[in-house]
Amino acid sequence: MPSEKILEQKKQQVAELKEAFQKANVGVLVNYSGITVEQDTKLRKQLREAGCEYKVVKNTLLSLAFKEAGIDGLEEYLNGTTAIAYSDAGYVDAPKILSEYAESSDTFKVKAGFIDGGAVDTESIAALAKLPPKEVLVAQVLGGLNSPIQGFANVLSGTMRGLVVALNAIAQKQSA
Repeated sequence: MPSEKILEQKKQQVAELKEAFQKANVGVLVNYSGITVEQDTKLRKQLREAGCEYKVVKNTLLSLAFKEAGIDGLEEYLNGTTAIAYSDAGYVDAPKILSEYAESSDTFKVKAGFIDGGAVDTESIAALAKLPPKEVLVAQVLGGLNSPIQGFANVLSGTMRGLVVALNAIAQKQSA
């Protein structure tokens, strides 16, 4: 039977994970089996630079943390070797980095995840990973908003141009 000290450490770890999951926008569960220490270090560096946390946690502790954070539906994915990457800085960084890595690996697999406290499957994580970065999305939205305004300005200038041509023709006709 585990000692009181170990139980207290596990309770503390679950509390920290619960708090982190409640703050996080997105979380991705992965099966990290089969990667080398060098590959893992490189992956952790990429995630850290993107503002994501990456942890290897026991499945039982993850299950307790999800339950306390109010995230249901991920228990079925908590088997085998499990790591989690989560971020409160954005939605696409962790899914994009982990999905790209999973595509290049035979054993590293994305299991599932959560978005804003709701459990999602692998397909949802893959769809999120395919989204362009925030800056590109903002530029696309602004471009979409700008296009009708430019069209309206062109229509108005065409009308003004036509009016000027008509007035000029009337002026030339009266002077002649």
